[in-house]
Amino acid sequence: MTGNSHTPDPEKEKRKIKSVKKMKEIMTNYYVEAKTAEQTGRKVAWITSGGPVEPLIVMDIIPVYPENHGAMIGASKMGIGLCEKSEEMGYSRDLCSYARADIACAPVNGGPIGGLPRPDMLVCCNNICGTVLKWYEVQARYFNVPLFILDTPFAHTGFSDEARKYVRKQVDEYIKFLETVCGKKYDYDKMAEVGKLSVQGQRLWQAVLDTAAHKPAPMSAFDAFFHLALIVTLRGTSVVVDYYTGLLEEMKERIASGISAVPNEKYRLLWDNLPIWYRTKWLSDKFAAHDACLVADTYTSAWCGSLKYINENDFLGTMAEGYSRIYLNIGVDEMAETVIDMIDKYDADGLVMHSNRSCKPYSLGQYDIQRIVQEKRKIPTLMIEADMVDERSFSESQVETRIDAFMEVLKAG
Repeated sequence: MTGNSHTPDPEKEKRKIKSVKKMKEIMTNYYVEAKTAEQTGRKVAWITSGGPVEPLIVMDIIPVYPENHGAMIGASKMGIGLCEKSEEMGYSRDLCSYARADIACAPVNGGPIGGLPRPDMLVCCNNICGTVLKWYEVQARYFNVPLFILDTPFAHTGFSDEARKYVRKQVDEYIKFLETVCGKKYDYDKMAEVGKLSVQGQRLWQAVLDTAAHKPAPMSAFDAFFHLALIVTLRGTSVVVDYYTGLLEEMKERIASGISAVPNEKYRLLWDNLPIWYRTKWLSDKFAAHDACLVADTYTSAWCGSLKYINENDFLGTMAEGYSRIYLNIGVDEMAETVIDMIDKYDADGLVMHSNRSCKPYSLGQYDIQRIVQEKRKIPTLMIEADMVDERSFSESQVETRIDAFMEVLKAG
C-alpha cells in the first residue's frame, strides 16, 4: 500500500452534498436543546412520525420522535443488541423493531445518543399503524406521563364528512390537552403562522425531491433518507424553510454543473417502504455499481403527500383531512396509483420493494401493488426481504443475488 491510500477521491468529493454539514449541526443543536429542556424550562413531547407536530411548535414544546431514534439505532448498527434486550423483557420478535429498540433503550438510556430526553407527555397518531398505540401506552406507563391519542379512521377510498368531523373534533381535544399539560392558553395567531411555515416547508421538500426527475438525478433516495429528518422533526419552523431553501439551491447548482448522484446513471429506480437503515451505503453502492440510481421513494415523499388536502390559510381546520389521508392510511389501489404516478414523474425503469418484516401496514399490500405496476407499466420489479433496524432479518448473499438478477433483467430489456 502507498502512503496516498487515504487521499480523498476528487470525483467522490465533488459528488458530496455540501448541505449535509449544516443538517448535522441543526440536528445536534436540536438534540442538545431537547436533552437540556429541563434546565431551560421547556417541555418535551414524544410524538409519532405521522403525528400533528404543529400544535406542539405553537406551544413551544420540543417534539421528539422515537421512530427517528429507531432509525438512528439502525444506522448505528445497534439494532440487534437492543431488539434482543426487548425480547428478554418479554416483547415478541414479531413486533416492530422501532418499538422494540425504543422500549429497550428507555430503562438503560441506550442507543447512539444515550437515550431520548425524558418526555413530559406523549402524542400518538395511529395514521401510520396500530402498533404505535401499544408502544406509546408502554412508554406512558414507564415514564408516568399523560398520553394523547389522535385516532384517524382509514381513508380507503375517500374521506367522508363524518370522518372529517370526527378527526376535527379530536384536534380541539388535542389543543385542550396541550393547554392542560402546559398550563397556558393556546395561541391561535401563532398557529396561523406555524401552519403557513409547515406548508412552505413541505412544498420546499417536495421541490427538493422533484429535482431527481432531472436526468441524471442530482440526488438519490438514499440522500433523501438523510435529509428527510427536518421535515419530520421541526415541521412548522423557519429552520426547515431556510434549510430546504438552501438544499434546493444546491440541487439546482448540481444540475447546472452536471453533478449526478450516480456517476454513470443508466437506470432509474423507485424504492418502496422504509430504508434498511444499517445497509443504506451498501445498497447505494451495490446499485451504483450497476449504473442504477434510486431516484425516488414512497417513504420520503409521504411528508408532503397531504399538501393537496391542507389549506395554509386554515391549517387547523384542514389538518384533520391532511393527517388522515397520508400514504399509509389509504387503500392499496390508491397506494398503487401513487406508485404509478411516481414511476411516470421520475421516469423509473424499475421498482424495488423492501418487504419489511417490521412494518405490516407498509408491506402487506406490496404484492398487489407489484402486480398492478407490472400490469400497467410493464416494468421489472424486485422484492427484497429485510427489516429496517433488526439485522438478523437481512441476508446479504440473498439480497445481492436478487439485485444482480434484477439488474440483468433491466439490462436485457
